[in-house]
Amino acid sequence: MRKFLKVAGLLSLIALVPVSLGFAAEPSQKVVIGISKIVAHPALDAVEKGIQDELAAAKITATFDLQNANGDIGTAASIANKFQSEKVTLAVGIATPTSQSLVNTLKDIPIVFSAVTDPVKAGLVASLKGAKKPVTGVSDMTPVKQQIELLLKIKKIKRLGHIYTSSEENAVVLAGVVKQACKELGLEYVETTVSKSAEVKQAVQAIIKRVDALYISTDNTVVSALSSIADVAAKNKVPIMSADPSSAEKYPVLAAWGFDYYKMGRATGKIIIEILNGKKAEEIPTRFMTKTSDVDLLINLDVAKKLGVTFPKDVVKSANKVIENGKLSSK
Repeated sequence: MRKFLKVAGLLSLIALVPVSLGFAAEPSQKVVIGISKIVAHPALDAVEKGIQDELAAAKITATFDLQNANGDIGTAASIANKFQSEKVTLAVGIATPTSQSLVNTLKDIPIVFSAVTDPVKAGLVASLKGAKKPVTGVSDMTPVKQQIELLLKIKKIKRLGHIYTSSEENAVVLAGVVKQACKELGLEYVETTVSKSAEVKQAVQAIIKRVDALYISTDNTVVSALSSIADVAAKNKVPIMSADPSSAEKYPVLAAWGFDYYKMGRATGKIIIEILNGKKAEEIPTRFMTKTSDVDLLINLDVAKKLGVTFPKDVVKSANKVIENGKLSSK
């Protein structure tokens, strides 16, 4: 278990994690990879693990400096300054806020982002085809409308609730997409915003009586408080449709359809390897998860039973992860 050290009440620093994997580098060319994630939750943790495993599989010798901003933008900026002063070989931003901090701070250090919804609107790259700065990465733009349509196949609703973080660029972008999808599907869109995870439970409680279901996007601040959301939803018999299957394995949501974030970490690791092997980051286009195997559909039969909902047979057939009697099975 990594040990967190609080510095000046601000930074949560995780000790350097050495990985000796046989990369043919001279001692003077020691590879140090700084990884900054906005918060710890199953999806982002899976990205982090996937990156390390991909480099291990490629027999790269590297030291990982693993940092967690704990949802705080100021901490994310401090981490970026740390990476700059220590001149890491390459920096990785997991999620939009930490990636933005890296891009705004680092000079002459390649940056690879991961789990970023819209890297152009976030100001990370000028174009998905490449960047002027040494920046590239993997996007997790999620199929919002299809996810809501899946929810409608499971349960007919009229009002959809959505909680998002007003200060997180990817969350704001997705909120716009959710609102538009609701308009196209004839649903009333009910939103509420938060600025930090501690506000999520109260925000859900404020709208729970006015909605027929909740939609949870890949908003890291909100997902990190999924246990509170699930608790409020369960007490009010309101189903949750989530875009994060990783977190849904742990918390009781009705269904979750989205990316396998461990595989996203592996894809991010492949980009890192290309850069370490000499390719310029700015010449690598933003990559997307496009394979069918990159996506998971999780359904929770236990939650469905409590809600009095029955999954259509085609949904059950297409689900590759099923929770029943408290146990997760994968197809």
